[in-house]
Amino acid sequence: MSNSTGNFLSALLRVLLSIFKKSPKPPAPPVTPTVPPDSTTEPAQVVTRRVLVVTYDPVMDEEGTTLSQSQGWNRVETLITAFSADILQASGGMARYEIIERVERDEFPPKTDGFRYTPATYLDVLRGVSPPHTPQGVDYHYILDGLNILQRVTDGEIDEVWVFAFPYAGFYESVMAGKGAFWCNAPPLSDTAQCPRRFVIMGFNYERGVGEMLEAFGHRAESIMEQTFRRLQGEANLWKRFTRYDKIAPGKAAVGTIHFAPNSEHDYDWNNPRLVPSECDDWLHNFPNFQGEIRQVNADEWGNGDMRAHHLWWLEHLPKVAGRINGIHNNWWQYIMDPQRVIP
Repeated sequence: MSNSTGNFLSALLRVLLSIFKKSPKPPAPPVTPTVPPDSTTEPAQVVTRRVLVVTYDPVMDEEGTTLSQSQGWNRVETLITAFSADILQASGGMARYEIIERVERDEFPPKTDGFRYTPATYLDVLRGVSPPHTPQGVDYHYILDGLNILQRVTDGEIDEVWVFAFPYAGFYESVMAGKGAFWCNAPPLSDTAQCPRRFVIMGFNYERGVGEMLEAFGHRAESIMEQTFRRLQGEANLWKRFTRYDKIAPGKAAVGTIHFAPNSEHDYDWNNPRLVPSECDDWLHNFPNFQGEIRQVNADEWGNGDMRAHHLWWLEHLPKVAGRINGIHNNWWQYIMDPQRVIP
């Protein structure tokens, strides 16, 4: 066979293969989330979360004295009991926590670079002799892997994790993990998408009290509700309306935010005597059928500067009734407690 004949046959074969070979599969179109229909009667659901509690309270001396004991800090059990009761009260019974396991660790958890405090180096930081180690962030994956948390959440054994630790331990107040995790007062935890369920890890400090625990929870609520309402604009975004305060919306205050009461001039200004008009009662008694109920309010309403009292007041005003509007349930606690319910 001549070279010209061979070249012709090779070219013909290439043409035939190009005709009959399979075309590449086109990319799948993006999935449009299904928005549930509006309703006035869909019941508000009670949400119960099964919690794993992990406490880092290292022994500091040969007598077996723990860090919290040596410093006279709060007992974790006392904090858990009071916080759980506050959430139950504020939600009108819609949000319930069930502690299924407590794990106590006699160690300083590692930082992201592998560093660990010792009793001596930590006390130097606490006394101001040495600066805190940087980077300050804790190695979350050390904890997730060591306690098999991703698999346990996947299996439905636990729904949430509470970590109690000490100042400078490096925990976020809250952080979300799992497939589809989003901002929850901190960036979502990386390398956790193998868990098909979103879940929250709360970081509590047993040097602090229940008021600070409620603040951490309040910021979690803010992040989750911001994500829940992110597609809605204007007056349809009821979350934006709920969080109005007089400084940013003069004469149109509602309930405010965790940091800003209806009359606050700056962050943490919970003891301001200035009277401002607020529709907070309309939210508490009439949502979603607002009646235009407005009255003058000031710090007398939320504890005159008491952190825990303000945060309870704020949480108690979160909607917790039947029905849906624009696909979003009128019981906002369902989303705050279970971020898996937030439409992606």
